[in-house]
Amino acid sequence: MATVLMVDDSRTSRKILRAVLERGNFEIIGEASNGEEGYIKYKELQPDLVTMDITMPIMDGIESLSLIKHANADAKVVMITAAGQKEKMVDALKRGADEFITKPFDEAEVIATLKKITDK
Repeated sequence: MATVLMVDDSRTSRKILRAVLERGNFEIIGEASNGEEGYIKYKELQPDLVTMDITMPIMDGIESLSLIKHANADAKVVMITAAGQKEKMVDALKRGADEFITKPFDEAEVIATLKKITDK
């Protein structure tokens, strides 16, 4: 069972994503509400996969992604975005994001995307 760290400033989004991931047989080992906290928890927990929102206070998801990839080039990070953030998604992919999923979540798509990443 792959371990996941969820990083999102929206408690509601984390709650919904947690339910989806648990139904997909992923183990949630941590949550963070901003990019800085996400980076610290990544280093502490060493999850198999990180789900990372892009727009967050204190430190956004793209900066956190860069720090995580600098610490571990093999880290698997899936960015979460709302519709209309194409430019930010392109930037995230250039910085090493493995994939992205959009809100609102499509359960089958989320699980398939994360399984594809963890099976690499």
